[in-house]
Amino acid sequence: MEVRLRQALARAEEVALQLAHPTVAQDPAKLKTLGREHARLQPLVTAAARIERLRDEYHQARELAQDADPELVALAQADLDELGPEIAELEATIQELLIPRDPHDDRDVIVEIRAGTGGDEAALFAADLERMYRRFVERHKLTVEAISASEGSMGGYKEIVFAVRGRGAFGLLRREAGVHRVQRVPATETQGRIHTSAATVAVLPEAEDVDVEINPQDLKIDVFRSSGPGGQSVNTTDSAVRITHLPSGLVVSQQDQKSQLQNKLKAMEVLRARLLDRMIAEQESARASERRAMVRTGDRTGPIRK
Repeated sequence: MEVRLRQALARAEEVALQLAHPTVAQDPAKLKTLGREHARLQPLVTAAARIERLRDEYHQARELAQDADPELVALAQADLDELGPEIAELEATIQELLIPRDPHDDRDVIVEIRAGTGGDEAALFAADLERMYRRFVERHKLTVEAISASEGSMGGYKEIVFAVRGRGAFGLLRREAGVHRVQRVPATETQGRIHTSAATVAVLPEAEDVDVEINPQDLKIDVFRSSGPGGQSVNTTDSAVRITHLPSGLVVSQQDQKSQLQNKLKAMEVLRARLLDRMIAEQESARASERRAMVRTGDRTGPIRK
């Protein structure tokens, strides 16, 4: 642990020096990356400084515990009894902070919730999930920004997309991705029967321009008139945007904003996040394939490394 701690502290010092360099301030992308790394390393720096101080106090107390004065020995022993567990707890914290983190954990995320099996009840369940996640992230001092929503016929959402912004957003929500299921007597049921409904949750790290390079020639952009509730400048003009990324076949539609430009910007934000998510999945799949090729079956028929 000590070796890794020294390496992490050296990296924290290096990042701090880079942030103070004038050229970094002129590069927003690099400034943002270094700023995230600095914020991630700062708790480790604070913990390391504190444990060093506590260890010094513990060492001094041990020396005093050898004194001939019984009163002084009793005070020193009381300090040792207090400092020992505190140091052990701080060592566990540092050990946890030294665990390598996913480089995307500190990013903002885009959350997509879609109603699955269950009809109108699934749409109501999707709305419940959206409210749950909104309250959850707000308790963690993160902010929620609506992107798009498609309402169900009896309330709820067929699909709702929103961004969660703040430090550690992806790390907080990444394990929420997948299919969610609920069994309950829904509001749509008149005979008291229990229904099973499902909704899917996708959690995508927000992509930056340096992560995903999109060639404008690879995009097919269509505009159309927004549908659903609206008013002047919403569903009375061709402000809705549909973007198709031809190489991947991904399609993103956006119609909740007031102008065509705003809808296009939001759609591009979602498209970049989906492309980054696909790229990460492909990289993880490639690593898994390489690992399987390395270990094979693990039985005696495989090649033995000597």
